[in-house]
Amino acid sequence: MSEKFDVIVVGAGPAGTSCAYKCAQNGLNVLLIERGEYPGAKNVMGGVLYRKQMEEIIPEFWKEAPLERPVIEQRFWVMEKESMVTFGYKGLEWAKEPYNNFTVLRAKFDQWFANKAVEAGALLINETVVTECIVENDRVIGVRTDRPDGDVYADVVVLADGVNSLLGKQLGFHKEFKPNEVALTVMEVINMPKDKINERFNLEDNQGCTVEIFGDSTKGNLGTAFIYTNKDSINIGVGTTLSSMIKARLKPYDLLDQLKNHPMVKPFVDGGEPVEYLAHLIPEGGYNSIPRLVGNGVIVVGDAAQLVNAIHREGSNMAMASGKMAAEAIMRAKELGKFDEEALDSYRINIYNSFIGQDLKKYKDAAHTFEEYPQYFNEYLPMVNKAMSKFFTVDGTPKREKQKEIIRSVVSEKGRFNVFKDMYRAWKVMK
Repeated sequence: MSEKFDVIVVGAGPAGTSCAYKCAQNGLNVLLIERGEYPGAKNVMGGVLYRKQMEEIIPEFWKEAPLERPVIEQRFWVMEKESMVTFGYKGLEWAKEPYNNFTVLRAKFDQWFANKAVEAGALLINETVVTECIVENDRVIGVRTDRPDGDVYADVVVLADGVNSLLGKQLGFHKEFKPNEVALTVMEVINMPKDKINERFNLEDNQGCTVEIFGDSTKGNLGTAFIYTNKDSINIGVGTTLSSMIKARLKPYDLLDQLKNHPMVKPFVDGGEPVEYLAHLIPEGGYNSIPRLVGNGVIVVGDAAQLVNAIHREGSNMAMASGKMAAEAIMRAKELGKFDEEALDSYRINIYNSFIGQDLKKYKDAAHTFEEYPQYFNEYLPMVNKAMSKFFTVDGTPKREKQKEIIRSVVSEKGRFNVFKDMYRAWKVMK
């Protein structure tokens, strides 16, 4: 392989394929390289795809893409050992076009999306590992693969090789990420008849539900769990930062097993058939961990650029938006006839000015704060459950007195000043 391309994209996940599709659609000669047997074979996410960013790439994609269910309800559970406080939103407007978001199975969706890039003109090569970027005179001019005579050249190389981007590290764009900058999430796909899913989650056909779970699901450590409904299966998973796992000596598969057997969760998964087990690192560092995004002849997108909003569990939408913005910057550079950092820098500027940069900046200190002060997860979340139990237990005590008891209990346990300080700190990082 010694052909020269306009663009080489490394990684056929949502970010890489979005970039490859838009470049090919606009007449550029694109090579999309995927290390897996097929796109989606090694790609993992919880399973929620956002409509807005995908529609900007392929209008009305939902009419042909292999989607599972449009999400009409988002639930949140704050769990203790034998209880949970629940809240959320269900909107039937989300069951109609143009929808809000969908559940997907990556093995199906990524193949479809990559094939759309191929139809647009991109060349897809699977089962190929990019071992390094080829650099000449401080400029990336191509990539070296594990195939015989596997050097390939391009004006621009797009790094979409995931959270632990070895190519980004090789170029010095980022150092080894710290344990508090990445989370390890484990997930299981459990087959279940459609009718049973509908009954358990109070859904109808072609309606989906997402459940985000806090508290006991991670044994009081920083992290969350989730349950997402597919057509004939559910995705269930749990993740914490690597630093939390190390400190608490947690084993990820133990966390998942405990979650599935939790009395609040078990009725939703009982009787299902586990068919797939997956593990994945997720960027959690946010705004402060974004690496260098642009160099001479190179752009970094998606998870490789740490573009994940851990607070809102958003990643696929940021990945797709970043891939599209990378393609736009490459097309602009093509018009200029140069591909140095200055010519490609519109990508970096647009990332920071977009909802991606603004949202990541808004929550830039949140994850690290909640990990540094573990009382939010291991003390305050259990308090919520205890307070609700006390308030809703009918025992002849007047409700006003119950309210006073709850406040007294919290203040006596934490101290009035400490409660105020904790609440102010949380407000400050979330405002």
